Amino acid sequence: MHRLPPDPTVLHPFPGQPRVVLLKPLVTSPLIEVGEYSYYDDPDDPTAFETRNVLYHYGPEKLRIGKFCALGTGVRFLMNGANHRMDGPSTFPFPIMGGAWAEHFDLITGLPGRGDTVVGNDVWIGYHAMVMPGVRIGHGAVIASGAVVVDDVPDYGIVGGNPARLLRTRYTADEVARLCALAWWDWPTEHLTAHLRVVMSGTVGELEAVAPRA
Repeated sequence: MHRLPPDPTVLHPFPGQPRVVLLKPLVTSPLIEVGEYSYYDDPDDPTAFETRNVLYHYGPEKLRIGKFCALGTGVRFLMNGANHRMDGPSTFPFPIMGGAWAEHFDLITGLPGRGDTVVGNDVWIGYHAMVMPGVRIGHGAVIASGAVVVDDVPDYGIVGGNPARLLRTRYTADEVARLCALAWWDWPTEHLTAHLRVVMSGTVGELEAVAPRA
């Protein structure tokens, strides 16, 4: 029986399941940051995450994903490069067609953006959900399958629909504050391993009781 925590640098952590990849050892783009143990599941080609699931990513905005996040098949992050001008009669990006139109490339550069797209720790994003540019998703949030997330999601919120709306929160406001203060995702791996059952199925009070002591 294995007595050591799993290795966060292994690309395929689930033996016999090549559809599951850890994102931290996978991504190479300096515009994408991912915490340890966050994974993506896809039966086709999960290793193409950077090109198939992070779209229109030309920078400088970054995609930041925390630790212990679970991303279902087909999750998409639309980045700020997908934006078109909307202050004139046409939204068509003529300059990218080349030719004489390319002389007007300044019309599609420097479009206003919402900043980095940020996914907190311990976030579950369901099958074929879409996250729009500049959205911030809080710790412990759940994004329902097929949701289109256009606004920020609070810590431990559950959202669904198109556009996604807050359905409920997983805990009371007091409990959410206590969970964020505990930040179990930052615990030493050995301590987390020793108390995994509490992390997965315990109460907030039980989690506080086993938290590392300073």
